Amino acid sequence: MSAPFKGSYTVAITPFSPDGSSLDIPRWKAFLDWQIDVGVPGIIVLGTTGEFLTVSDDERTELVSETVTHCKGRMKVLVGTMNAHTPNAVRYSVEAEKLGADGLMILPPYYYTPTEDEIFNYYKSICEAMNLPIMVYNNPFTSNVDMPAKLIGRLTRAFEQVRYIKEASMDVARVFDIIEETEGVMNVFAGERVVESYALGATGYVNPYGNYIPRASWIFCEYLEQGRWEDAKRIQHLIDRMQEVIGEGHPTYGHQCYSKALAAAAGYPVGDVRPPLTTFAELGEEGETRLKQLTPIMAQLDQLVDELERKAA
Repeated sequence: MSAPFKGSYTVAITPFSPDGSSLDIPRWKAFLDWQIDVGVPGIIVLGTTGEFLTVSDDERTELVSETVTHCKGRMKVLVGTMNAHTPNAVRYSVEAEKLGADGLMILPPYYYTPTEDEIFNYYKSICEAMNLPIMVYNNPFTSNVDMPAKLIGRLTRAFEQVRYIKEASMDVARVFDIIEETEGVMNVFAGERVVESYALGATGYVNPYGNYIPRASWIFCEYLEQGRWEDAKRIQHLIDRMQEVIGEGHPTYGHQCYSKALAAAAGYPVGDVRPPLTTFAELGEEGETRLKQLTPIMAQLDQLVDELERKAA
């Protein structure tokens, strides 16, 4: 098993060419260097924000290989290997291990609303095939199933690879329940409500904001670990303002469409989204208006982090 994962892990966009027909690896490498340079400890590719359902198997192989090779151990690399068909999830997981990934993030089988035994057997098949640490991904809004703390405890006790969870059920008390159920063995990564999650024992954050404000959204997790609660709350307040602007119009796909537009605004263009998601270009004037509201907040976050770092020096 690798060194423990903790802190803010950017759940990354997938970079596409301007027409969306292929991956854009040169721009992806620039994006990865940006993440590393500002101090991000880990990145997660092919998650929801990474539009994993739109990526072909060949593109998956290329993206994982290029990411691992380029990062060269400078930043942890986790790979989303979920699939509704168990053999595919196993195949993707085995491939990620062979390509040198540090870990996996795996949603339970989506669409089917599986039983707890079906979910257990899905993870069992994956664990029997490879040895990477697994971050279980509990997101009932996309998978159509909510994994309760008792099921997480069952998985944790059965499989030594299962030691992390992205908890995105919107029930922040679940953080405490999972830690209690697993007797502290499970490491909980917040899916939202980051400050509250850390207060209840979380040790990390799966972070969509890392695609365009990686420095601020990484460092505020460091502040939480250091007990700098008020400093972290000031950063969280500005991030919440950004989410309000995005969520007012596009709560479903905001972290794909706007993440890419905002990454471009930060100087790291990575293309647009693939169908069926609405592209930023298709939003027209509405998208541009929201972008003009969001970019000043990005600048405020940079200024705030500079201020807080000076204060701590």
